[in-house]
Amino acid sequence: MGFEVDEDILQDFLVEAAEILELLSEQLVDLEKQPDDTNLLNAIFRGFHTVKGGAGFLSLTELVDCCHGAENVFDTLRNGGRPVNSELMDTILEALDCINEMFAQVQAREPLTPAPQAILDAMHKLSQPAGAEPVATPEPPVAKEPVAAPKPEPVATQASNAAGDAGIDDITEDEFERLLDELHGNSSPSKAAAAPSVSSGDITDDEFESLLDELHGKGQHKIAAAPPPADDSVIDDDEFERLLDELHGAGQSPTVTSTPEPTAPAAVPEAAPVAATPTAAPAAVQPQAPAAAEKPAASRNPPPQGESTVRVDTRTLDEIMNMVGELVLVRNRLVSLGINSSDEAMAKAVANLDVVTADLQGGVMKTRMQPIKKVFGRFPRVVRDLARTLKKDINLTLEGEETDLDKNLVEALADPLVHLVRNAVDHGVEMPDVREQNGKPRMGQIKLSASQEGDHILLVIQDDGAGMDAEKLKSIAINKGILDPDTAARMSNTEAYNLIFAPGFSTKVEISDISGRGVGMDVVKTSITQLNGAIHIDSNLGTGTRLEIKVPLTLAILPTLMVLVGKQTFALPLTNVNEIFHLDLRKTNIVDGQLTVIVREKAIPLFYLQDWLIRTGAAPSRKKREGLGHVVIVQLGMKQVGFVVDSLIGQEEVVIKALDDLLQGTPGMAGATITSDGGIALILDIPSLLKHYA
Repeated sequence: MGFEVDEDILQDFLVEAAEILELLSEQLVDLEKQPDDTNLLNAIFRGFHTVKGGAGFLSLTELVDCCHGAENVFDTLRNGGRPVNSELMDTILEALDCINEMFAQVQAREPLTPAPQAILDAMHKLSQPAGAEPVATPEPPVAKEPVAAPKPEPVATQASNAAGDAGIDDITEDEFERLLDELHGNSSPSKAAAAPSVSSGDITDDEFESLLDELHGKGQHKIAAAPPPADDSVIDDDEFERLLDELHGAGQSPTVTSTPEPTAPAAVPEAAPVAATPTAAPAAVQPQAPAAAEKPAASRNPPPQGESTVRVDTRTLDEIMNMVGELVLVRNRLVSLGINSSDEAMAKAVANLDVVTADLQGGVMKTRMQPIKKVFGRFPRVVRDLARTLKKDINLTLEGEETDLDKNLVEALADPLVHLVRNAVDHGVEMPDVREQNGKPRMGQIKLSASQEGDHILLVIQDDGAGMDAEKLKSIAINKGILDPDTAARMSNTEAYNLIFAPGFSTKVEISDISGRGVGMDVVKTSITQLNGAIHIDSNLGTGTRLEIKVPLTLAILPTLMVLVGKQTFALPLTNVNEIFHLDLRKTNIVDGQLTVIVREKAIPLFYLQDWLIRTGAAPSRKKREGLGHVVIVQLGMKQVGFVVDSLIGQEEVVIKALDDLLQGTPGMAGATITSDGGIALILDIPSLLKHYA
C-alpha cells in the first residue's frame, strides 16, 4: 500500500471516515436495542459503503475487504434475510475495531494489518440469508407456489448477450432478481410467472399474456385497447410520466432511477408494463394532475448551498488564541490606566475597546469549542461490551451531548470519564438476580449528562446501583494502611467516599483485566485537578451513586484571585478559592505540630505563603505577623487549607503563559501572566505547592 495520492484527497478521506466511524460505533449499539429500525440499518449500510468507497479510491485493499464484508451483512439485514442478534453484533463490532485499527494505521502512514480471516469468514457466513447454508438452491420452496417457478432470466441473458456487442456488461440472475424487487416490491414477479420458451430471442403471445397477468392481475390489462399507433415507436415525456404513475402510483416513479442504468436487461421487465399501460389509461387520468403539480414544485427548490465550513489547522487556532490573549492583556492595562484618567474621550475609547476585545475573545474561543458528544459517543460501546463481559443488563442514557467546551478539554476528559463509567458498570450496578432480590428492575440504569453552569461545565455520572458503604470503605483503608483508626472514626461519610481516589485503593479483592489495581480513580482525580476542576461524590447505600465533575469552559483564560505576598504578586486559581476572611493571627492553635485555625468549629491547617515563596531576608519577622491578616481558604477535593497573604488585589482574568526553560518545573508554579498594571504575576499550582512544601 502506498500513499502517493494527493495529500488533500487523503486528508478529505481521513476527516470524512473519522466522522463516519465515530458515528457507526453509536449506531451499532443503538441497532442492538432497535433491531427493526430500517432507517438505522440503511444508515449503517451507507456508512460502511462510504468508507469502502474512499478506501478503494486510495487502494487500501485491506480496509476495503473488511468494509465490504460488513456492508454485505447489512445488505442482508436490511433485505430481511437475517435477524439482528447479539452474536451478529459481536462479530460486526469486532470488524469495526479492525477497521478503526487500520484507519489509525492510515493516519500514521503505516502499512495496513489485514483483518483476521476468522472475522472475514464470519461476516461472509452472516451475509448469507438465514437458513441458506443447508439449502442448495431456492427452487424447491418456490415450486410450492400455485404458479410454476419463473425463468425470465434466460430472456434477460439473451438480451444482455445481444447487447454485449455494444459494450454493455451482463448482469447475473441475482442482480436481475434484485432489480425486479426494486421495481415491483419484494415479491418479484419473476418468481411467479410461467417460464417462457428460450428457443428464440422472442416470447410468444400466450407467454406474454401470462406475464402480464402476473404483473397486473388476470384480465386487468385488457380493459382498453392500446391507444398508441402501431408505427409510433417513441413516447413523449408526459406519456412516460403517466406510465410510471400507473406502474407505481402517483409520485412514486422516482424509485425507478435507483435501477442501474447501464444494464440492458432492465429493458426486459419494463417492456411488459409499457405494453400493458395503455389498458389502464382511463384510471390514470385522475392522478395525472397531482403528478403534474409536483413537477413545478420540485423545480422551485433552491439550488444546493455551497460549503459552509472550512478546515483550519488547530495550530492556527492556537496562534490566534495567543494573539487574542496578548490583546486581552493590553486591554486590561488600558482599562487600568483609563480608570485614573480624567480624559472623557479616552475613557469612552477604552470602554469601547474593552467591549470589542471581550466579543473577539468570545468569538475566537468558540472556534476552539467542540460538543462533548465527541467524548460521549464512545460510551454506549464501552457500556455494552463491559456489561456483556460481566453478564449484566445495563441501559446508558446520555444527556447534554451538544454542550460545547474547549477542544483541549474534550480530549483531556476522555480518559477520566472512561474510568468513571467503567467503575459505575463494574462496582455500581449489581447483577440482575441481586437487583431482582432487592426489588429493583433487572436492568440497571447509568446516566451521563453535561450542562453549562456559568463559566464551568458540570458533568454528572449517576447510577441506580448498590451505592457505597462508608464504613466498609474506612475498613479497607485501615487494612491497606491508608488511614489510622482514629482518623477514620472522625471522618464523615462524604470524606469516606473520597477514599476511592487514594492511590492503590480498591474495593475488589481479586484483580481482573477490568478493575482491582486501584489506579483508575487515582488517575481520574489527578486528571481533573490538572484541568483546574473539582470532583464531588454523593452516594446512598442501596440506592446509587452520583459523581459530579466541574471543569472550566476553557484552559486558555483563567479566572484568578490576585494576592500580594511581600512585594510580589501571585495569582490563585479562582476555582480553588472557597472563601476569604480577616483573622486575628493571635487566635491560632497548634495541633500535632501544625498551625491551625478554627472555622465554623472545624480545624483548618494554616500556612504562611511568604515562608514558601519569599526569600528569608525579604520575609517579615514573626513578631510583625501578629495582628489582623488576610486568610484565603482553598478547597482541594474534600480538604480545606488556609493561606495567609499580606493583601488582596482582586479578581482578574488572565492568560496563562508557560514558564521558560530556566523556571520550567519549579514546584508550585503553573505559569505566569501579565497583570493589569503591567507587572508579572506567577500563577500558583496549589496541589503541587502543598505536596512540595507542606
